Amino acid sequence: MDARLNLFGNPLAARFLQHINSAGKVLAEAGLPDATQELVKIRASQINGCGFCTDMHTKDAAAAGETPARLNLVAAWREATVFTEAERAALELVEQGTRIADAAGGVTDEAWSAAAKHFDTDQLVALVGLVAVINAYNRLNVIVRQPAGDYRPGMFG
Repeated sequence: MDARLNLFGNPLAARFLQHINSAGKVLAEAGLPDATQELVKIRASQINGCGFCTDMHTKDAAAAGETPARLNLVAAWREATVFTEAERAALELVEQGTRIADAAGGVTDEAWSAAAKHFDTDQLVALVGLVAVINAYNRLNVIVRQPAGDYRPGMFG
């Protein structure tokens, strides 16, 4: 399978992706735990059907020490006992923030309050920004049908 566009070889795409990557780096340094960041990226990517990002972030998480049990249960986090309350709040927020079109009113006050109990203001900004950034990446990759499976941790930086 070939992508419809070569996002990695087109100069305009490279400039555009550089800006998204810069935003992602700012968010990554905001104090949101690394494991939570990867769980958020994985869950949004699963919801959006983005194989490329699901492949990338599960491999990055595993390389950073995430356990197979937790990675295998991200899609079923509500029934899983392996996530902290803070992670569960983040997963609820990413689901509601990713499925805005499916939910009347967007993110509920309950989901926001649960996240606000576990994360400070900068971490909440990072969490909301991360949901936006990963959804942007998911949409790019799904639209161009970016193939999945060949990602190696660290290959982009």
